[in-house]
Amino acid sequence: MNINSPKRYYLINFLKKIFKEISVKDIWVLILYIKNFGITTLIKKLKAKFFLFKKIEDQYQRWINLNEPSYEQLEEQKRFRFYINPKISIITPVYNTNIKYLVEMIESVLAQTYSKWELCIVNGSSSNKKHIKEILDQYQHKDKRIKVKYLSKNKGIAGNTNEAIKMATGDYFAFLDHDDTLSSFALFEVVKVINKDPQVDFIYSDEDKISSDSTLRYEPHFKPSWNPELLRSYNYITHLTVIKKELLNSVGWLREGFDGSQDYDLILRCTEKAQKIVHIPKILYHWRTHIQSTAKTPNTKLYAFESGKKALKEHLERKGFFDSKVDILFPYFGWYKINYKLKHKPKVSLIVSGFRPEKCINSIFNKFRYKNLEVILITPARININISGVKLIRWNDKSIWHWAVANNYAVRFCSGEVLLFLHSDTEVITDDWIERMLEHIQKDEVGIVGAKLYSPDNTIQHAGIILGIKGSFGYSHRNYPKEHPGYFGRLISVQNVSAVSGACMMIKREVFNEIGGFDESYSLLSDIDFCLRVRKKGYLIVWTPFAELYHYENDIDIPIEEIKRFQKKWSKELQKDPYYNPNLTLEKDDFSIFP
Repeated sequence: MNINSPKRYYLINFLKKIFKEISVKDIWVLILYIKNFGITTLIKKLKAKFFLFKKIEDQYQRWINLNEPSYEQLEEQKRFRFYINPKISIITPVYNTNIKYLVEMIESVLAQTYSKWELCIVNGSSSNKKHIKEILDQYQHKDKRIKVKYLSKNKGIAGNTNEAIKMATGDYFAFLDHDDTLSSFALFEVVKVINKDPQVDFIYSDEDKISSDSTLRYEPHFKPSWNPELLRSYNYITHLTVIKKELLNSVGWLREGFDGSQDYDLILRCTEKAQKIVHIPKILYHWRTHIQSTAKTPNTKLYAFESGKKALKEHLERKGFFDSKVDILFPYFGWYKINYKLKHKPKVSLIVSGFRPEKCINSIFNKFRYKNLEVILITPARININISGVKLIRWNDKSIWHWAVANNYAVRFCSGEVLLFLHSDTEVITDDWIERMLEHIQKDEVGIVGAKLYSPDNTIQHAGIILGIKGSFGYSHRNYPKEHPGYFGRLISVQNVSAVSGACMMIKREVFNEIGGFDESYSLLSDIDFCLRVRKKGYLIVWTPFAELYHYENDIDIPIEEIKRFQKKWSKELQKDPYYNPNLTLEKDDFSIFP
């Protein structure tokens, strides 16, 4: 196999994914599989998986051809004249850079279709400084927009970056690593956003990875719009980041002591103060993968994740969440789990509704840690049941069981300031599930919190709801294996979503009253409708993977008239889910690329 061929990179990344997710249990299963079926059968199975992986990567190459600007369109961009023409200062610290990568980085800046930029390069006293100096001097003489500063000693990545910022005279600052490249239309897209809304002060884009020999682009990260909870789970923003000069000055540039996660620390501080955050759903940045880069092998820079933990801890303290515990979500380096300290322990009214609730109620009491709790069961009057420690409400309506009506009725008998709605065909898994939901509902901006629900076959049933799937909605990562991390860790990350399932839904009592409860005209879609009404009032919705339950429901067909009415009412919201990228398909809910 040619060592520089795309197939090599497919194979390397395929093997990397397999070994990253393998466990001791998997090894034993593998040994038993070989013993029972032989090594030849295993190789055939791995080949099938490899070609499936390759098919996904080939799909991205097709997406590039269909969606990125043609040569003619790039030429048109060069001739286009904006009303507002800000200067973009590109900030690049250089240290022991591979000459080939350095040249490609600079050439990607020179190729920009928007021309009002400056490239501010600081060389942090590289050991190969003679060769680097030759290259930098050549480019500095070639184009006056390229500025170079040579340091007498290395100040570290934060110090070197700040030295580059000192050189800058732009209105906005873009950050470009010394071995990465920009798409040729990157700055054009940034300036287009600024012209649309001059108040924007923080901009970020989608990105992908580029092989060490520059022959292959792969693993595109199509990100959501601004998602504060996801950013607290991991640095999903990363590249390309563009910050308005006034905002950058107000937060004090990069800080020492956050090596490897200095960008995460800066992004956290900037987004805390930003007036307008805008996401560009286009691939504007290519992150280089080579043996030293975190893009390829995250565990080569373990110190970076400790720095990220420190940055996140300080961010939480600035936001008023003192004494919160931050842990690296091992083995997912770069992902974090936060246990927020509860500011107080409100009374929770847990409302169980439906038929045959014994397993559900037993699991609640078996996984019982939170003390300030009342459990209320609402069930049709015909159901003969009596469970100790549960307030029983018999629903006497003789018509068909109606979830929204029954739960609205049950709220009248609740004394808690937090409501937790639970289907009777659920079973609690995690002991601290109530605390893991309460830690988010206590935030002023949050109105609803949802949980992670599994089907009986240990696949994902509910991990948040995506708007617009097949014209209405879909369930994120439905039918994925229980242990799968999801698309760029979305199944292991606390995040904001557009809606969550009423099968396990925590709501502030005051928000429930403000919205007016569930819309009783819906027989099956009142929970999603309620979420959208809550968001319309300006509240955020949080989904957490750390509150886990089984949900034993069978799929129920939603009446077509109800779907049509829902689609008509929420037609605008269904056009674009802010927490789902428009480059991802609306035909499925698996985060695959569109088309």
